[in-house]
Amino acid sequence: MPDAIFAHPRLAPVYDAFDGDRDDLTAYLDIADELGADRVLDVGCGTGSLAVLLAGTGRTVVGVDPAEASLEVARSKDEAATVTWVHGDIRTVPPFGADLAVMTGNVAQVFVTDDDWAETLRGVHVVLRPGGYLVFETRRSEHRAWEEWAADDDRLILDIPGKGQVERRREVTEVSLPFVSFRYTYRFLVDGAMVISDSTLRFRSRDEVESSLVTHGYRVLDVREAPDRPGREFVFIAQSTT
Repeated sequence: MPDAIFAHPRLAPVYDAFDGDRDDLTAYLDIADELGADRVLDVGCGTGSLAVLLAGTGRTVVGVDPAEASLEVARSKDEAATVTWVHGDIRTVPPFGADLAVMTGNVAQVFVTDDDWAETLRGVHVVLRPGGYLVFETRRSEHRAWEEWAADDDRLILDIPGKGQVERRREVTEVSLPFVSFRYTYRFLVDGAMVISDSTLRFRSRDEVESSLVTHGYRVLDVREAPDRPGREFVFIAQSTT
């Protein structure tokens, strides 16, 4: 079940405004070029920012997400209908010989159980062509991002076209490593409506991630610093071994 921040019909349309500039997306375009990837799967594509950018370069792109409200936003960006949008999880994507699968943002960390993570890695493997690539990022647990979140309630008010002023607050609700839970509270000032979104992320170590990849049919080619968040995130580049 996707978090309300992605699935609620009032939250999904304001997500991009609060997400701000996505400086990380250019890096993923560069990686797609580096790997020579023409057919790309965006797992947990959300509101479609990366998928639309990739399609704009002439690539064949499939975006999959379990939150229909986010996909509605994504489709609105894709005026030429260049992306294939799939409502569901990795199991709903038919094999199409993808050269590359990507998971950006916190997507890789929303799979909090070992079974869910393993199922995702297996599902991606099915969709990739032999020798295809999987690229994703994870927050580094040693950076302890949750301490920064707890110290700052992230109160922010934005004036969003068509929505009016919207206030967002963030609070960390539980830290029980490797799990960290937090809550976003949104208040729509135009009518006073309040919507709450609760989320939990799993912070896996680098060794744990690499081991899981090898176990499920990948070899790790590289582990890089996220260019927009050095010291805070790893970017894993793995290749299907079959």
